[in-house]
Parts: sequence; structure tokens; C-alpha cells
Amino acid sequence: MLYRIGQLTYRLRWVIIVVWAGLFVLSLNFALKVPSLLQSGFGDMDTESRQALKLLADKLNITESGFIIVFSSLDMTIDDPRYIHEMESVMAPLNKLPEIIRMDTFYDGGTNEMISPDRRTVYAVVSMRGTIDEAIQSVPKIENFIQSDLLDIWITGGVPIFSDINNASENDLRRGEIIAIPLVLTALIFVFRGLVPAAVPVAMGVVSVTCSLAILYFVAQHTGVSIFALNLVSFLGLGVAIDYSLLIVSRYRDKLKLCSGEEAIAQTIGTAGEVIIFSGLTSILGLGSLVLFDLMMLRSLGIGGVLVISTSLIVSMTLVPAVLCIVSGRFKSVSGRDQPTLSSRYWKVLTTLVMRRPIWVAVPIICLLVVLGIPFLNINLGSPWASMLPVDAPSRQGWDVVSQEIGIGELTPVVIAAQFDGNPTSQTNILSFAEIVKNLENHHTVKRVESILSPDKSFQTIKQNYAGTDTTMIRVFSHYDPLDHRSKDLVQDIRNLNLDPNFQLLVTGATADLMDSVDAMYKDFPKAVGFVIATVYFALFVLFRSVILPFKAVILNMMSIFASYGALVYIFQEGHLQNIFQFTSEGVTEATVPILLFAIIFGLSMDYEIFLLSRIKEFYQATQDNAVSVARGMQDTGPLITNAALILVLVAVSFASSDIVIIKALAVGTAIAVFLDATIVRTLLVPALMRIMDRWNWWAPSFIIRLFPKI
Repeated sequence: MLYRIGQLTYRLRWVIIVVWAGLFVLSLNFALKVPSLLQSGFGDMDTESRQALKLLADKLNITESGFIIVFSSLDMTIDDPRYIHEMESVMAPLNKLPEIIRMDTFYDGGTNEMISPDRRTVYAVVSMRGTIDEAIQSVPKIENFIQSDLLDIWITGGVPIFSDINNASENDLRRGEIIAIPLVLTALIFVFRGLVPAAVPVAMGVVSVTCSLAILYFVAQHTGVSIFALNLVSFLGLGVAIDYSLLIVSRYRDKLKLCSGEEAIAQTIGTAGEVIIFSGLTSILGLGSLVLFDLMMLRSLGIGGVLVISTSLIVSMTLVPAVLCIVSGRFKSVSGRDQPTLSSRYWKVLTTLVMRRPIWVAVPIICLLVVLGIPFLNINLGSPWASMLPVDAPSRQGWDVVSQEIGIGELTPVVIAAQFDGNPTSQTNILSFAEIVKNLENHHTVKRVESILSPDKSFQTIKQNYAGTDTTMIRVFSHYDPLDHRSKDLVQDIRNLNLDPNFQLLVTGATADLMDSVDAMYKDFPKAVGFVIATVYFALFVLFRSVILPFKAVILNMMSIFASYGALVYIFQEGHLQNIFQFTSEGVTEATVPILLFAIIFGLSMDYEIFLLSRIKEFYQATQDNAVSVARGMQDTGPLITNAALILVLVAVSFASSDIVIIKALAVGTAIAVFLDATIVRTLLVPALMRIMDRWNWWAPSFIIRLFPKI
């Protein structure tokens, strides 16, 4: 069937090219509009912290949307009339904006804790209407108002931080593509020793990314899609589309030495097409597992990943061969040249040496992968907030100023929504409420508690907003960073309080939201892992008609992932190499990164396994000699796998220049995993294990084999 598709592609080559050219031009318009539809943040889940936020919004009109204005001076204190006048002048225009609900400052009823000990730095709290994404649209306008010649001013907090993340994501996308495309093109020119053969895979990558973003534009109109989908689609689109195109181009160039253009295309699609389809399927299954999560960010990244892999698959099976038909003359001029990568003879000799002492090769490599993964055992999941931004981002600078001058945790209190059976200030309720506040104040991690019972007279104006008809709010300030385990213990202790049956406490805030999100994500993670392993195993069983080979492939993939997890913790959590990668470690691993890495790496690593085993299978069916088949399979695919991995590593390294720590971690983790997989695992461990298993590699019960058609 694939052979006939190849023949049809040759005959309709101009039609296919014209159709894809039209799709590309149409897609450009929609692809450029995608950022305006993407959402900030990670999305809502049905957790206690989210329920608390909804209760506060409904009962007290306290929304997530808002920001902090930080004022500071080197030579004036907040008592200086010039300081006061300048601060009032800056904030006055904000009162006229319809999206502003209220502003709370030290001067109109705020607390002394809003100012630094040297009285040179102070912050104000601004509440806004609407969702965070709606509020983000107002950030440029607000920044125009926040100007001063006398004071240093920053805006920080939720809305400005998400705004800076959006801007940084779009800048990262442009930077990553600007770095990746020339690097990849240069590498492919070296591989093919010709500009045209090198340009074809790069052009296909650009087409895949553009068309995928256009489809994402329409998806985003019907469901929430994270801003990070922009980077993932571009990263995977360039890497995977170029890898698939590289396989087609390499196989076509080999076929041109033996037959005419039409026959070469037909045979290329007939052989390489099967490999690409199953490779794409495993990547789709890996990324598709993200759809099983409730978190909008993970779910939308799964949708984006499936879209770009599917598009890359279709492009490589239709547009790539059609273009090759047109430029085949340029391929003939280079088809006789030897590849400049490691020669086929080298791979045959290396594989033969490995298979002579397979146990001596396999055991040390397995031990090495285990050792590389050991740091993962000490993983500390978290979610860096402002620190995920570069140090020169305005919202990051404002956040750091408050932390350094006023106190850690000042902007991230534990927030409690207390709902009563009746008015919170009734005699019965106020006694129970006072007991809870007293317990909180006596907690060893608590710096202060703000509530309707706070005695601070300067707090009287603000605390009027803390109570409604049956609900009130408590803000608990910790001595520690919101990611610190002692802050997490505080949240858990509050949730474990013995409550009066007449009211309930719902805990939210940065620490509680992080804890709830991590618990919810990792509750779903085992299901996603099980789904991927089961479906990929089945797909490989159908392809190779073996019980052992799919099992070995899954185990080796898990070992590569474990090693990359260890590297991730070593670099990003423990802070090694942070100067090289230009980030500041917060002592945590961003909670979504291990999940995303699993979904990405499992599929990408399986690509190389399929590339290799498919070729070995062809030789085994012809010779029935396991050792010879492995050696010849490595000889044929070794250069291809090396080149494909090199391309993907170059793309990943390009995106490792990202200013956003999450994207940087994903890129670095992917680069490490692909490098390990294509070198140590596929080059040494796979042939060693296949030699040890010998004919058992191809075993499967005959009654099961009869249930599935031969592919």
C-alpha cells in the first residue's frame, strides 16, 4: 500500500506541492495570530485552593487579578513629603481606569509591614476586575502610567509576572528559531554535502510548525491553550519534521543509486514510510497522554504536541517525496559521495566488538545510567514563581526588591477563606474564630496574621474588605519562602485544625495552590505512564511481532528517561552549571517538567529504536541470523540515527537559550536524553542486549501472532 502511495505521490507531485504551498500561505496569517488567543498560567483544577479563590471572589469580591506596585528611593524615606506626593501622583491616574477595583497603600490604612525597615521601600496592592488573561491586556497601559523621575518603581505580582512570561515566551520562540535553523542547515549541509538536500528537511520543518500553529489557532478558540504550547510546537516541529524528512531524504538518495526517480520514491515510501508512521504513532501516544491530565497547561501541550507530530508525519509522507521528485537532479550529483559522518564500516566493526563481549558492555552501561539517575531520588517538586523569569524582567526585579528589602513571603501569604453559618462577627462565631487566629499566631512558622481581629489601627481601612455576610478572610504570613517545606507544613497544619461544625476553612495562596496542583498532577501521572507503556508496547508488538523486543524497548526508554531526570535535578534543582545555562536555582524542580519530559522523550527515543529495529528485522527475515542482522542493521542505520539525534540536539540546545526556566529545563532535559539514547543506549546497549537474547529477541506465542496481520 505504501509503495502505491509513493507511486501516486510521484505522479501527482505538482498538485501536492501546490496544495501545500497554498496551505502554508493561508497558515501564515493564522499562525501569527496564535499568541493573542493563548492563556497565561497553568489553568484551574477542582482543588481546595481553587475553591477558596472562588469563594473569596463570590463573597468578598477579592479576585486573583491584581498587581503590586513597588516604590523605592536611595535618598528619601516614605515620610518625606516629596516621596508621598510622587507616590500619590503616580497612583492617581490608576483610579480612573475602569478595570481597577481598589488600591490599598500604607498611607490610607495599610500596615507597617508594607514598608522596609529603613523606610525607603514600600508597596501598594491594586485589585482588578476580570480574569488574569483579561487583566494582562491592561499591563502596557498601566506601565505607561507608572512613571517617575524621583522614585524607582516596579509592578509585580500575578498579572505583571504572567505578562512578562508571555512576552518572554514569544521572544524565546523567535530566538530559538533564529538559532536553530542556521545551525541545523549547516549540520545538514555537512551530512549531505549539498545545499538542496540539506534545505529540504529544514523547509519541511518550517512548513510543519507554521501549519501546526494555524491549527492551534482554531483549537484555542474552543478550549484553553497555554502560552507554552507556542514553544513546544516550534521545538518539536523543527526537530521531528526534520528528523522524519532526514530519513526520507537519506533513503531516497540511496535508492537513486539503484533505480529511476519514480521507482526510487515508491521504494522509499514503501520502506521508510512504515518506519515513520510507527515512529510518529509512538510520539503521538506519548504526547497524547498529557490529554489525560486535568491541568489546562499539560492538556493543551498534549494537544499541541499531537498536532505538530501529526502534521510532521503528513508532511514527510506527502510533501517531502513530492519535492524530492522535483529536485532529484540535484540529488544525483551528490548521491555517489560518501557520507561525511562515521562510515558504515565503523558501525559494523563497533557492533561486532560489542557483541563479542555483550555482558561486559551491557552491565557497565546499565550501571552508568542508574548512577546518572540517582539525583532524581532527591527530587523536590515545586513551581518557581517570579524566579522562572530572567533577572532583568521588571516583574522579577520588583518581586526581588520586596523579598530583599521587606521580607521573604511578604507577597505570598497563606490565605484562608472562612465561611460561617451566619455572620462572622456574631458572638458565637467570633469566639471560635478568635481561637483559630490565636492558634495561627502561635505557630512557630508564622510571622503575623491579618484578619478582622487584627488590633493594628493602621489596618482598619483595609480589613473592612476582609468580611462579608457569612465569609471572612485570614492572611497568614510565614517567615519562610513559599516553596520552603516549613511553609508547606504550615498549610498542612492549618488544614488539620479541629473545626467547629458551624464553619469551614478553605486554604489557598501560592504554597497551598502549589501543593494542590502537584498532588492532582501526580495523581494522574501513573495513569498516563501506564497508558503510554501499554499502547506503545502493543504498537511495537504489531510492528515487530515479538514479545521481547517491545519489552526491551520500553525498559531502555525508561532508563534513558531516568538518567535525564537525574541530570535535570542535578542541574536545575541542585544548581550545578547554573552559570552556564544562565538561571538561578530555587532548590526545586518545576513540577510539570518531569511529566512533560516523559511524554516528549518516550516518543522521541522510541523513534530511534524503531529506525534501528526495523532495519534489523528486514535483515533477520532474510538471513534468520540474529548476530549478522544486528551488525548489518547498525551498519545501515548508525549514521542515520547519529545524524537525526544531532539535529534534534541542536534544536533542543537552541531552545535552551530560553529566558523561561521551564522551557530551558525541557530543552536541556531533551537534549541530554536524546544524546544518551542515540549514543550509549542505541550504539552499545541495544546490540549487546540483542546478542545476549539472541533468537529469543524474535519470540512470540504463535496463537497471538495469528491474531494480527503481518506488516
